[in-house]
Amino acid sequence: MRLSARLKNFAAIATIGLSLAGCGYNTIPTAEEEAKAKWADVQNNYQRRADLIPNLVATVQGYAKQEKDVLVGVTEARAKATQIHVDVSQLTDPDKLKQFQDAQAQLSGALGRLMAISENYPDLKSNQNFLALQSQLEGTENRIAVARRDYISAVRDYNLTLETLPSMLWAATVFRGKKPMAAFTAADGAQSAPQVKF
Repeated sequence: MRLSARLKNFAAIATIGLSLAGCGYNTIPTAEEEAKAKWADVQNNYQRRADLIPNLVATVQGYAKQEKDVLVGVTEARAKATQIHVDVSQLTDPDKLKQFQDAQAQLSGALGRLMAISENYPDLKSNQNFLALQSQLEGTENRIAVARRDYISAVRDYNLTLETLPSMLWAATVFRGKKPMAAFTAADGAQSAPQVKF
């Protein structure tokens, strides 16, 4: 008789578990964790870029000593970019994400000026260390773009789960404290082609 009661309890728990799984209860936490994972990938790629910059700057310094202002600008922009951190608890704050984005955009601009320097130094362009670092940096910029795109997509999916049925019902009851996450936006002037001056 006790075995029968245990089997009934187990069957009831299994039925409730399957009902919750089938009705969208897990959709919100799953989408939130996916967006957080994509944010971690964005941060990882920005960190990779920040780690490459000192080597790139040191290589260029060996060839372009008179371009000190640009090199100092890159170093300062890197320092500012690495000082601004956005953890997953701040992903719902658009202002904090904009601060992070602006610092990264400033670093991107400084790197563009640094790459333009290489055009003035033929020896630098043929230096294997510089070419390898430049290739790594270009690859990292591509990874950043892909990671940002994936994060934007994951945030869109998460935000939609908070606003669409049936998960909207869970968002209004069990997950009431969940807020929409902020996504990246295009920087001012991003639609204009950058100007390279020598």
